[in-house]
Amino acid sequence: MKETEVRKRAFAMPLTSPAYPPGPYRFVNREFMIITYRTDPAKLRAVVPEPLEVDDPLVKYEFIRMPDSTGYADYTETGQVIPVSFDGRKGGYTHCMFLNDEPPIAGGRELWGFPKKLANPTLHTEIDTLVGTLDYGPVRVVTATMGYKHRNADLDAVRGSLAAPNFLLKIIPHVDGSPRICELVEYYLEDVTVKGLDGAGCPVARPPCACAGGGAARARGCLGRAHGVRPYARPRQGRA
Repeated sequence: MKETEVRKRAFAMPLTSPAYPPGPYRFVNREFMIITYRTDPAKLRAVVPEPLEVDDPLVKYEFIRMPDSTGYADYTETGQVIPVSFDGRKGGYTHCMFLNDEPPIAGGRELWGFPKKLANPTLHTEIDTLVGTLDYGPVRVVTATMGYKHRNADLDAVRGSLAAPNFLLKIIPHVDGSPRICELVEYYLEDVTVKGLDGAGCPVARPPCACAGGGAARARGCLGRAHGVRPYARPRQGRA
């Protein structure tokens, strides 16, 4: 294969059968369970990169069902998002994520810099309870539950949060292990429709796990949780 052809076809690895297709990407009927809790402010500041700033010692732990995603098919993901501010604008910094599907792990890391690792998250309904779990191999790392559609939540507040900027730390190493790319990425969601939103109480348990991460933002007290379905959302390129 000539160099010109390589450059023309180069998008993702492997060259001749990339792990994911080119965008744009749509994520249809995404179902969320989000738990908001307080944690140690000093530990948050130790993991949030400058120039992002931590205003309140809060963490949003998210479980997300992704049943219909362009090029990525059907998968589930979970992780921690830390509310931050940048140049006076409030947004969210993604601290860690865990998925059960390889293409969105590869695409998320290589394209945008999502901090994704392979694990086994689930989000499902048991009788009248919504249940989210994260297993890292045989180790249960997270269990979260909430009553199914116990009360309505603030739809306007959620719409506002969906329009806010999102921040990622994208790291691509050089062949010697040094960081060839180390940059802060800002991105937004577009074409978002919220189909429903509800809330309930907030029991959650997070046993420690050495490789699953997230221990720097352990829960001190739960403030609430929300459940909703948001179809037709896709990342929009921001700035780096």
